[in-house]
Amino acid sequence: MPKSKFVTLITQSYQQLSPNGRKIANYLQQNPADVLNLSVAEIAEITLTSKATVSRFFRQLGYKNLQQVKDQMRAARSAGMPLAVTHKNNDYITQELERIRQTWENVKPDDITQLVESISQASRITLIGFRNSYPVALHFRQQLLQVRGKVRLLPLPGQTLAEEVEDISADELVIIIAFRRRPKIVEKLIKLIPKEQLVLMADPSAQIYKDEVNQLFICQLGQELPLDSYSAPMSVISVICNQILNSEKYSKLNRIDAISNMYKELDELE
Repeated sequence: MPKSKFVTLITQSYQQLSPNGRKIANYLQQNPADVLNLSVAEIAEITLTSKATVSRFFRQLGYKNLQQVKDQMRAARSAGMPLAVTHKNNDYITQELERIRQTWENVKPDDITQLVESISQASRITLIGFRNSYPVALHFRQQLLQVRGKVRLLPLPGQTLAEEVEDISADELVIIIAFRRRPKIVEKLIKLIPKEQLVLMADPSAQIYKDEVNQLFICQLGQELPLDSYSAPMSVISVICNQILNSEKYSKLNRIDAISNMYKELDELE
């Protein structure tokens, strides 16, 4: 489904928005059709901002007011462009699929190809994740280890990062998984690690780092439920790892067979 001009403008303006403006952007990027039914006051209430902030948000995007956005979207719909519908009920599967769809709208095939090449060529892969991002990074590591060696996960339990970051080589690829409510150290790491070696996978709030990383993968976690969903980043990781496995460099290697034989030798699996 094509993105509306409204959503495109949010993405282009995200880095220039205030922190409260980004709260509004995060909500409307995932629920663009809501502007057709909500007032300025209702958007302010949902995003925990103010009516003045919401009005300023639309002006920053180049609109006179909310009504102009509504008119533009209705005109697009009249011309045949479909608009996403936000589900307010308990249709959780539909909501999950919508988050995955929104994520893949912003991930181009060339983005995946570029990352697959970077992972294939790097001497080592370092994955970094904190808090809820840590298990996602752990899963990414486990999938990559099926395909190639020299993949590490940071931070190690109870350990500091300085020694490990100092050990990053010039031909290494660093992938930071950093979903919302991330620790402040993430920003320091992004500024410290060379841009050409750095890939960031995160939620829409990380669009502020777009110019500081080589690649940015934005995954939608949802905002309609109390707890975040990680189905979208898991989908992206699955595609990346499967494409690496099917790439010319790794498709002829017997690493998976060797690992399977080692499982048997160690008697690790049922």
